[in-house]
Amino acid sequence: MSTGGTGPEDPAADLGGDPTSAQVEVAAETFRMLASGTRLRLVWTLVNQELDVSSLAEAIGAAVPTVSQHLAKMRLAGLISSRRDGRRIFYTVDDPHVVSMVREIFEHIAPDGSLAPDPPVSDSSG
Repeated sequence: MSTGGTGPEDPAADLGGDPTSAQVEVAAETFRMLASGTRLRLVWTLVNQELDVSSLAEAIGAAVPTVSQHLAKMRLAGLISSRRDGRRIFYTVDDPHVVSMVREIFEHIAPDGSLAPDPPVSDSSG
């Protein structure tokens, strides 16, 4: 919720104002797509490498049909992309915004699952 201010404490100021209804709906759908531990593991695994469904299933310890269903949903949502090489389909995350969003999530959660403290704010006033 924006207070209408433009100071540094106003998060809407950095975004150019309040989000449109369309932006809110797309953001909500994106978060719904990522609201699954399996999907987050898949996206995280695909951030730095391109893998096929069998390799992904092995990497995250899930069944191939389960991974395949999640990949299809995320591909349709535009969170991941795929390419065919012969009979195999390889998946990757090639959108830097998705990569940034997922990295931000994990940077704010400590390894034990607790919320990590915010980094100290530097005082630029001198």
